Amino acid sequence: MSKKIYVVGIGPGEYEQMSIKAANVLKSCDTIIGYTVYVDLVKEHFAGKEFMTTPMRKEVDRCVLAFEEAMKDKTVAMICSGDAGVYGMTGLMYEIGEKYPEVEVEVVCGTTAAISGAGVLGAPLIHDFAVISLSDLLTPWEKIEKRLLCASEADLSIVLYNPSSKKRHDYLQKACDLMMKHKSPETVCGTVINIGREGEKGTVMTLKELRDTQVDMFTTVFIGNSQTKNINGKMVTPRGYKNV
Repeated sequence: MSKKIYVVGIGPGEYEQMSIKAANVLKSCDTIIGYTVYVDLVKEHFAGKEFMTTPMRKEVDRCVLAFEEAMKDKTVAMICSGDAGVYGMTGLMYEIGEKYPEVEVEVVCGTTAAISGAGVLGAPLIHDFAVISLSDLLTPWEKIEKRLLCASEADLSIVLYNPSSKKRHDYLQKACDLMMKHKSPETVCGTVINIGREGEKGTVMTLKELRDTQVDMFTTVFIGNSQTKNINGKMVTPRGYKNV
């Protein structure tokens, strides 16, 4: 019997926003493994499955657990919110999978917050954009700072993941100050909280206003480029087909 792990992006959280392939894979699996919050999002839709969880910062343990369960000839799904290949578990699964050559790994893509959040705000990512995480848990702040400055200087629209936490309560403010070295304070921006979940809300504002906005880890932040407009409360970045 072949040993198989699917690394599955479940999208923003709402079952209706999960891909048909992801839902079918989870229905076919014996065991679903993930961070506790993500497992809670899917549990009600896949009754009868074996669920296993680990808390945040136990990612390596979670991956090892998935491979150990697969070695018992179970078909296993490792789930991540959004897309598993964007700030998700895919890379780590392949790294740890080197020790388990008997186990096949297949990736099932999902919709990352940059895409699902953009749909809530309007059309902020119609042209080139950068996605940057403000979490310095795995990346030094100096490197994050350079990425913010370079992306701003290049006039890219920017999506910020992990914009704030208890220990990083002022990181969005710091990021806005850096971006305003190259972007106008009037640049059109937006935030979306709880994408695809209860309490979803999108708000459009200026970069200057964004600087003093309270956000949390369930917020995705969008900063426009120099052409981005506020059209009837929607954030719209022209593609440039013509000047309108």
